[in-house]
Amino acid sequence: MKVTIEQDKCVASGQCVTAAMEVFDQRDEDGIVVLLNAEPPADQAEDVRQAAAVCPALAIAVEE
Repeated sequence: MKVTIEQDKCVASGQCVTAAMEVFDQRDEDGIVVLLNAEPPADQAEDVRQAAAVCPALAIAVEE
């Protein structure tokens, strides 16, 4: 699994962090998503898929 983000699309809702805090974080100054792990382990895959699904800006892409 490979994860990419588009920070320009991010609306700082924080849903990705709630779904997969091991993979996503938010910048302190504006809340924009930060990718912590572009290739998360298999045990985090479902959380990452959920994060992408709940992102209101569709700023997360997951390549299987």
